[in-house]
Amino acid sequence: MASPTRPGPAVAILLARGGSKGIPGKNLKPVGGLSLVARSVVAARQARSVAAIYVSTDDARIAAEAERYGARVIDRPAAIADDTATSESGWLHALGLIRADHPAVSRLVLLQCTSPFTTGADIDGCLAAMEDRQAACAVTVIEDHSFLWTSGPDGFGKGINHDEAGQRQRRQDLPPTWRESGAIYCVRVADFERVGRRFCGPVALYPVAHPPVEIDTPLDLRLCDMIARSGEDQTTGVADARLRPLKALVMDFDGVHTDDTASVDENGIESVTVSRSDGMGLELLKKSGRFRLLILSKERNPVVSRRAEKLGLECLQAREDKLAVLDEWLSGNGLSWEEVLYVGNDINDAGPMQRAGLGACPRDAHPSVVPLAGWVVPVDGGKGVLRAIADRLLALA
Repeated sequence: MASPTRPGPAVAILLARGGSKGIPGKNLKPVGGLSLVARSVVAARQARSVAAIYVSTDDARIAAEAERYGARVIDRPAAIADDTATSESGWLHALGLIRADHPAVSRLVLLQCTSPFTTGADIDGCLAAMEDRQAACAVTVIEDHSFLWTSGPDGFGKGINHDEAGQRQRRQDLPPTWRESGAIYCVRVADFERVGRRFCGPVALYPVAHPPVEIDTPLDLRLCDMIARSGEDQTTGVADARLRPLKALVMDFDGVHTDDTASVDENGIESVTVSRSDGMGLELLKKSGRFRLLILSKERNPVVSRRAEKLGLECLQAREDKLAVLDEWLSGNGLSWEEVLYVGNDINDAGPMQRAGLGACPRDAHPSVVPLAGWVVPVDGGKGVLRAIADRLLALA
């Protein structure tokens, strides 16, 4: 039984092999606009209890994807990366290398790519359940109201959690049962190393409300993608508690309002492509009266001015030092940095993204800023990313 002393840091590990027989390249397949690897990394980064996320892989493309979204990469040896290797062997190998960065690591969060609906709040909750129960490990579970059967000695069906020979029970009257969600396993390092298995002592159960799907087949993948695109998926978003304090939406222009490309005619006049969906979202957000909206662009460009005028938005251009400009703008509007949602896509947005109450970026933002974003919106710049943000803000109760 674990001691009640304050726990050391928790580190997350994601095992992501390159090989997959059922779905070739499975871990890089998109669900709701983000790859399975990216979804797990984003969830771990949003967990307040996790100090770092490591991805152990034998695949260069997976390694690049993991680094893009802010994970550190561990090269997984071929000997523990085939179909017969246990997850425990991969986790123990990773732990030996993680200690170089986190010598005091006392808890591990073991994540699975095949469960695409994990959230940062789920990770925090599973760790908290392990601490509250002073357990050696914890697992996310889904409540199951199924009538369970087995085959008896005579070869006929026998009820496990019900008496098939008695009066049929109502489903809600069955004894409570839980099944693993397959998403999160938390362990205390000392117990895990001693036993060598994920269930290394008393187990705390942490119920989650995920769709009960693990991705093993192409049909599973299509189903999860449909669920993720239904509007009910919170995995790649942020919790309401982080959004409610926000009172201002500040947006870079190129790569956010646009797809970061421009056409130039023979007279040097630029034109860009914008999204009507973004325009509608910003119009609805403006009409709500709940947020101040600002376009902040490094360059002065007539196309930015025209777009801002059409949307009826305040616009500041030719501002190299975005931090200084926003300091002044916030002060003049009685706002604080903690009340800002800043949306950027490139290196010159790094400062405001880190300083703001919440930094966000499109899915296709430059790799240097994706790890800085508290919210990676699974939509490309200029293709509806601002509509996705507006819809999420407007949905706040």
